[in-house]
Amino acid sequence: MFNVGFAELIFILLIAFVIVGPKDLPKVARAIGRWVKYFRRLFQEFQDETGLGETIAELKQGEKEIKETLRAADPTVEIRKTQADVQKVIRDAQKAVDGGK
Repeated sequence: MFNVGFAELIFILLIAFVIVGPKDLPKVARAIGRWVKYFRRLFQEFQDETGLGETIAELKQGEKEIKETLRAADPTVEIRKTQADVQKVIRDAQKAVDGGK
């Protein structure tokens, strides 16, 4: 969610330990946990009421369909296949010319 790595987490905990102190750190951690839970619940209610979750799912599905369509319409696959066929014909023709001499 916040893209915090292990080193950053240790640094944050060390700073919190120095600022708050070892005695009150569990209380602060519980309070932060309650706030995070409260904000997550508010955000979930907002998503449910506005239909934001469904809209996001539809947009992701549309993105997936567009990517599949672009991949299917990609002409480079056909071009590479044709190029390989032409190179094979050229090699075969070169072999025939070299074998005839």
